[in-house]
Amino acid sequence: MKQIIATTKSLCPVCLKKINAIIWSKNKETYMEKSCPEHGRFKALLWRGSMPMEKWVRNKIPATIEKPNTQVDKGCPYDCGLCADHRQHTCTALIEVTQRCNLSCSFCFADANGSSVPDLTIDTIASMYTSVMETSGNCNIQLSGGEPTLRDDLPQIIELGHQIGFSFIQINTNGIRLGEDEAFVKRLKAAGLNSVFLQFDGTNDGIFEKLRGKPLLATKIKALENCRKYNIGVVLVPTLVSEVNDDDLGNIINFGLDWVPTVKGVHIQPASYFGRIPNLPVEEKRLTLGDIMDRIEDQTAGRIRKKSFSPPGCENARCSFHGNYILKENNELISVNNPANCCGNEQAEEGANKTKAHVSRKWRSNELTTEKNCNISHENTEKDEWDEILERINRYSFSLSAMAFQDVWNLDLNRVKDCCIHVVNPKGQLIPFCMYNLTDKNGHSLYRKQ
Repeated sequence: MKQIIATTKSLCPVCLKKINAIIWSKNKETYMEKSCPEHGRFKALLWRGSMPMEKWVRNKIPATIEKPNTQVDKGCPYDCGLCADHRQHTCTALIEVTQRCNLSCSFCFADANGSSVPDLTIDTIASMYTSVMETSGNCNIQLSGGEPTLRDDLPQIIELGHQIGFSFIQINTNGIRLGEDEAFVKRLKAAGLNSVFLQFDGTNDGIFEKLRGKPLLATKIKALENCRKYNIGVVLVPTLVSEVNDDDLGNIINFGLDWVPTVKGVHIQPASYFGRIPNLPVEEKRLTLGDIMDRIEDQTAGRIRKKSFSPPGCENARCSFHGNYILKENNELISVNNPANCCGNEQAEEGANKTKAHVSRKWRSNELTTEKNCNISHENTEKDEWDEILERINRYSFSLSAMAFQDVWNLDLNRVKDCCIHVVNPKGQLIPFCMYNLTDKNGHSLYRKQ
């Protein structure tokens, strides 16, 4: 028997008009159903697995956008910028510095490759940085594309962001140039690059050939070696596609653990159906957060258990999960998460601030081998037991997370309003990531290329 969990607003996959939707569960599966008067009924899988979606909650008191860049006129999601109806501050601001790419991937949010769109000028990027600082303050910056490393002036762009006041700058990259051009990696480090968000879909070249069009594993490993040499923290980012690499998830995690402390974690992104995609979604094959949590426990033979995961403190609870761990010398993995889906309400702004601080602290390289400023008195300069414990915590922490981006089929506007990952357009407006990339059934978008 169906159990209705919630009602919400969504969009028609054909005409992008706002329509009513219901969310219901049955037999450990949760679906959205919605109906457009012109284009009929649609049904999309939202969640599946041993953890029921209705129990995956974290209650938050909404934040207020004090300096909205757009006025509320047509209502969500047509006034993004941010508007005053948005309920969460920016945690990560994403700037696409180029639309060019050196791959032709089967799945691509930005639908990038062979683009004739000119790269953003340094002056435009400076104005975008400034707009983010004025609107959202010192949030985390991710430089993306296309493939950002195709810009020879990427180090200058990183330096500029730090000069304007951003303390954490990360690049989102396929890693090809990082593996082939060590001198460029050295320049990125000198410019102040804090972290690499490295596309990493699997542990064998068959996966890369299916998703990225060519064997890339050796190049990815060389990129990791160069990042290790220049002490740049790396997060592995697999796009998870059913029947392609969802059975390699445990191997990816174990690979990442073998590369600690250079690799700071694995951030999983189940395939969403916008941008460039090979086919329209088959809902039975869609991978949900519940699926991924179950697969992680199964494929790591219980080394990582789903009970160690928590809902996010920043975005909507149904958008992601995360777990934090320490890798011990005997290769034992210790969970240090505090499950947070049980204890009252939290201010959304506080959750955003904690997430910004956590990402900045845990995903960057550790320049020092020990933490000396920790209010612990030492009687001699030799490393003692406390130093060893603190170094382990500082250098051998590992994060595991997943983010389920929404597409037009499963879009819930309540989740959109809670989004904290915002794409900056050339006007300096901040667009929730899913809305910026969202496309209708025929590939038309509301915000990208508009």
